[in-house]
Amino acid sequence: MMRLVSMLMVTVFIISMSSSIAKADDNVGLETASQGGNANQNEEAAAVTPLSSSESAPFNVADTANIGQSTDEFKSVITPFQAVILGLVEGLTEYLPVSSTGHLVIASELIGVRAEGLSKGEIEAVEAFEIVIQGGAILAVLLLYFGKLKLMILGLLGKSKEGLRLFINIVAAFVPTAVLGLLFNKVIKEHLQHPGPVIGALAVGGILMIWFDRSDRAKNARKYGKNIGEMTIAMAIAIGLFQSIAMWPGTSRSMMTIMGGMLLGLNPIASAEFSFLLGLPTLLAATLFKSFKEGHILLAHVSSTAMACGLIVAAASAFLAVRVFVSWLNKHGLAPFGYYRIVIAIALIFIIGGK
Repeated sequence: MMRLVSMLMVTVFIISMSSSIAKADDNVGLETASQGGNANQNEEAAAVTPLSSSESAPFNVADTANIGQSTDEFKSVITPFQAVILGLVEGLTEYLPVSSTGHLVIASELIGVRAEGLSKGEIEAVEAFEIVIQGGAILAVLLLYFGKLKLMILGLLGKSKEGLRLFINIVAAFVPTAVLGLLFNKVIKEHLQHPGPVIGALAVGGILMIWFDRSDRAKNARKYGKNIGEMTIAMAIAIGLFQSIAMWPGTSRSMMTIMGGMLLGLNPIASAEFSFLLGLPTLLAATLFKSFKEGHILLAHVSSTAMACGLIVAAASAFLAVRVFVSWLNKHGLAPFGYYRIVIAIALIFIIGGK
């Protein structure tokens, strides 16, 4: 029952260890730079006529920060190791009701990706990377639900009424998020994509899931809920509006769509499957939009190796997470994820506060 929660806790442990490693590397780097600077200073002192104390120029350790680096050398703002960590976080959390965006923002902060001193272009590259690696999670669902996709294609060809109905419902649910996303993308990026709002959303979402899981609506959905083929367009639009709330980082698209589906009368499995399928156009649109708008910035600051590592790990971990999640959601409900979110939110208050 606790396999998914265990995987998430392991991920948090890996991130914490990565954060410690990053801090250690930074300390070593500072010591090396300082030693190198002192050595250079001594050599220069021996080579030139000493200045008087009143003429002595102050030594700046920052001047030695790039010693040994070629000015033409490409420096990726995200290392392959950091990309693996972020890919793992993205894959394990994208389709679970714990907020992948929230976890990525926090993980980036902990492992030093969102370090102080980054240029505007580097910050934008990090944010673009966090969106683009969703491509790995998209691939996982394409593989797992290929049968449903084939059914929708047959529906568009006039060979399956069920497939056509499913396609129309997904489009109807996607439209609200697409419209609101274009309208509020800049506001969300500037004011909400930071640790504070994310931690708050994690905690509130956790409390909401625990409350909902104990409600009569959730109990009725588990016993008498409809399957995905019984959805109406009105239900799909309503689920799309629920999904739009998850534009607040830390809320969780999966949480809102699964709870929304159950609230409207779908059983947990149908709610989860529709959530996964709805994620295809939603995540694909976000990925393509970010790639088109900031792809040149991403390529200028993140290496192809880091990109490949993030995408591959995200695909593999998302494939595993979806298979495990669907197999036990109907039995155990959403409450374990609610408790997880609250614990993580409290832990992050101390972790981020102590940095």
